[in-house]
Amino acid sequence: MVNHALIVGATGIVGSATSELLVENGWGVSALARRPRDMAGIRTIEADLLDAASLGEALQDMAPTHVFVSSWLRQATEAENIRVNRAMVRNLLDALRPAGSVQHVALVTGLKHYLGPFEAYGKGVLPQTPFREDQGRLDVENFYYAQEDEVFAAADRDGFSWSIHRPHTIIGKAVGNAMNMGTTLAVYATICKALGRPFYFPGAMMQWNGLTDMTSASQLARHLLWAATTPGAANEDFNVVNGDVFRWKWMWGRIADWFDIEPAAFDGTVRPLEMQMAGDAVVWHEIAEKQGLAVSDIDQLVSPWHTDADLGRPIEVVTDMSKSRRMGFLDYQPTDDAFFELFEALRKGNLIP
Repeated sequence: MVNHALIVGATGIVGSATSELLVENGWGVSALARRPRDMAGIRTIEADLLDAASLGEALQDMAPTHVFVSSWLRQATEAENIRVNRAMVRNLLDALRPAGSVQHVALVTGLKHYLGPFEAYGKGVLPQTPFREDQGRLDVENFYYAQEDEVFAAADRDGFSWSIHRPHTIIGKAVGNAMNMGTTLAVYATICKALGRPFYFPGAMMQWNGLTDMTSASQLARHLLWAATTPGAANEDFNVVNGDVFRWKWMWGRIADWFDIEPAAFDGTVRPLEMQMAGDAVVWHEIAEKQGLAVSDIDQLVSPWHTDADLGRPIEVVTDMSKSRRMGFLDYQPTDDAFFELFEALRKGNLIP
């Protein structure tokens, strides 16, 4: 029997990488998104996870064996994040229930499981790093927990297995993504080079000097495939990062070198990208028009608020992957290579000059 995957959030960083990997491995793949795009070898489904009735119609002839969920909608408050994102997962699994085909559901969340939601991000009493899966949940409301609970409830009711995947700041290619540090930094570096502006590190001294890690979309896709096809990984939660650690005072220079610019000296002053790039929509439009780039709307490429949140954290963030390693997932990718591969892909896709 050929495995058939339903990728939810297929146009995002995670969904795109996972779709490509599964097709390469001979899976049947269907991709669900609000605004799907054509992808080679993939059936596309246009649907709104918040519209239960139309979602049921869109999925009525679907019988996926595996479901990969990497979709969420940002709301103004955590209460709204919980209400909306819980409903999206519930509606999806309810719509798939009649077919009775689902064997495994993989949910992608992230390190806000340990760090707290946006309203309380990196504040208060936090678990000791490196973060480990057995540290459990914080005593705060968090839409990641609500999404997990919907998966757990449906699994108990419908008899499928599940896996939870917690990456840290995903590096990958996608247009219109709400959390996209790699492309944000690429656009920022391009603007700095074009205008001769200083390439300032926008974050805090702790992030500049402290250890951290990240997750490439390709590494996460391999982890999703591994968990979905490894019996011992069923019904487990996993951290997933590239496997290396670095300090931003080293990585910032690596990124600057790739774009052939000089990194500005860091004096400890926090210079958020939301402030630095506040007036850059017109600048980017001019660069895109001059260079013939594919996307001239800067808001389709950058998410300064999210990059600022990650680079402004007052704590060192390192993620433990011993659980996955002990169970046999040994893949590794240096994070600077992940950035460089993304930048090459953005250039090849005519998204940066």
